[in-house]
Amino acid sequence: MPTCVFSIEGCQLKLDSKADIEPYLKQIDPNVTEEIYLGGNTIGVDAAEALGAAIRRIKKLKVAGLADIFTGRLISEIPPALTYICDALADVPTLEEVDLSDNAFGGRSVAPLVPLLSRNHSISTLKLENNGLGPDGGRIVAKALLEGAKTCAAAGVPSRLRTVICGRNRLENGSADAWAEAFAAHGGLQEVRMAQNGIRQAGFTAIVHGLAKCASLQCVCLSDNLGRDLGEDEDPAEESESENGWHALAQALPGWKELRHLDVSDCGANAPGLRLLINGLRGGVHGKLHTLLLVNNDLEGSSYEELHRLVADHLPGLRKLDLSVNDDLEDESLVALADTLLARGGRLILDEDEEFIVVPSETDELSVPTKDVDELVEMVAAMGVHSS
Repeated sequence: MPTCVFSIEGCQLKLDSKADIEPYLKQIDPNVTEEIYLGGNTIGVDAAEALGAAIRRIKKLKVAGLADIFTGRLISEIPPALTYICDALADVPTLEEVDLSDNAFGGRSVAPLVPLLSRNHSISTLKLENNGLGPDGGRIVAKALLEGAKTCAAAGVPSRLRTVICGRNRLENGSADAWAEAFAAHGGLQEVRMAQNGIRQAGFTAIVHGLAKCASLQCVCLSDNLGRDLGEDEDPAEESESENGWHALAQALPGWKELRHLDVSDCGANAPGLRLLINGLRGGVHGKLHTLLLVNNDLEGSSYEELHRLVADHLPGLRKLDLSVNDDLEDESLVALADTLLARGGRLILDEDEEFIVVPSETDELSVPTKDVDELVEMVAAMGVHSS
């Protein structure tokens, strides 16, 4: 391990007191250490105080890996322990990445993050995955980020924030407006991942409108949030009269010219949503897009020909297209779509349980796991396509 990296990650240590953690902190050379990783251990209040003091002594700290450091701790222990750590990090001018994922803050324990997120303007990567934030905690985090952006703007300094990962946090619609405002204020964002947050149409729409202000986006993941709510009598195959998340996405996409990765799996696209997505991607400005994930979106055969034309004519860089868990995956249009991707070294994924499955044409070899060859041969035969 390089001398600039200190790690006790995954050691499953129970560090309650200063005496417990001190032998490990002594291994940190404050003059050369740039990265610290303490995840997979459990840190009590007194140990956190000692850790905070050690952080303040490090002269060039860039990465603070602090995921999963409170397992087994009482809810009363987390706020003071987190305060010692975050207050120390807030004053580190060289800090670039903070990972506090897999810590059960909940909305009640998230306040100690506020000084860190609002005062430290050197952070470029923030990872808050699976923290149980809920709508209230999500609003607190988003408002702290917004305050940081406002402080930067007032000082005439551009925000350095480039990556925000905040999935699996039950953010829901209640925090979506705050996140949208924060994203819009940090216009230099390049990667935003907000998967599995129970966000529905209004929140999805708001967040996409906020992200539309970020012209440098390269990666957007909104999977397992709902872009369109369906009423009891509403036909999912029919266009919605009111604006929904797919309308917002279609409007935002032409401005994301640097986009490489788009994940809108499990977002309730149906045929109308896909048509809007296709309209947003057919402007000829997405030559860098290499990954498009559309898993489990209730897509049907009628959509696949238009999707093929999009890939063939407007997405020359696309290498990975995932259509797993959709309908009519035996549709003939997928043969041509697979051919187009294979010709450029890409792949079409139709089964999420395998590494990949493509539907071949008569000139292509079967690119499938061995156990699926018979099944795929039957599929191809049923379509009237024969291999030599």
